[in-house]
Amino acid sequence: MQTFLIYGANGYTGELIARFAADRGLKPILAGRNAKKVEEVATAHGFEFRVFSLEETAKLDEVLGEVGFVLHCAGPFSLTSQRMVEACLRNGKHYLDITGEISVFEEMAARDAQAKAEGIMIMSGVGFDVVPSDCLAKHLKDRLPSATNLTLTFYGLGKISHGTQATMTMNLGKGGAIRENGAIKSVPAAYKTKEIDLGAKKMKAVTIPWGDVSTAFYSTGIPNIEVFTVLPESNIAMLRLSRYLGWLMSLESFKNFAIRQIPSGGPSDEEREKGKTYLWGEASDADGNVVKAEQIGMEGYTMTALTALKIAEKILDGNFCPGFQTPAKCYGADLILEIEGIERIDSE
Repeated sequence: MQTFLIYGANGYTGELIARFAADRGLKPILAGRNAKKVEEVATAHGFEFRVFSLEETAKLDEVLGEVGFVLHCAGPFSLTSQRMVEACLRNGKHYLDITGEISVFEEMAARDAQAKAEGIMIMSGVGFDVVPSDCLAKHLKDRLPSATNLTLTFYGLGKISHGTQATMTMNLGKGGAIRENGAIKSVPAAYKTKEIDLGAKKMKAVTIPWGDVSTAFYSTGIPNIEVFTVLPESNIAMLRLSRYLGWLMSLESFKNFAIRQIPSGGPSDEEREKGKTYLWGEASDADGNVVKAEQIGMEGYTMTALTALKIAEKILDGNFCPGFQTPAKCYGADLILEIEGIERIDSE
């Protein structure tokens, strides 16, 4: 059976994916820079492991010769993805990652021709960002082929890991982003807000530069895209304040200090089991036609492990699409429904 590499297995999400892989009978090779932690995770599951940094090109190429593809889990991906995807292109290996960064998606999209020439697939965002939302976007587009506007809203990420917080910190001071007339447009942080009815209470959702601002365009062709998340009023106030403190937050010294304050780890197993995620999507066209749908699923990190490994299993079975791909573009809107426990509800 062909195997694959999980790079960044020493991180919270990489370790969780490795654990789920063992439960599914998969045999990935684990790798990362932290020898002690990588060995610890590998030994717990009976996996082979390798220790190297992405700067060790010869060792990276050697390890890629042992596998069919890479599931890259070492963020922030704006700093790590370029070396890994270049190695995959150099060695003719498929590339997956779990990023949510718009800049990384766009960089990967620019490598489409290279990937096709090598006969490999490049697919970023195989986790919570962006598999469930990408599938919801494609589902709405399939229901309304004339759609010109797409709005996605999510809620329920819960506690976030050190790696996710570090990535968010790296992007401090950059403001927000939407897609307008087919192009990604920079906008102020907390550019728009709207009220979400959660039944027992109502909360505000605010626009954020989520990965779908990039990927949903490639999956659906819809030219106008906004992504919202539900946040407490205090968080929204902080986002608005960042409009005026962006210069400070953009300083490397400030970011490095902030990253050092982030606690290690992520949600416990108990916290993940209790968690849920909610997604709402709406697509409309120039004639006023509107379609809506919502999805309910498990906690975000659990979903990341499940969706990443679902796609990994498809590649192991020879099911892939050469070139730059998004999850729904290659595998269709119902990919997310292959994950047990996901519920999707249509409404008009």
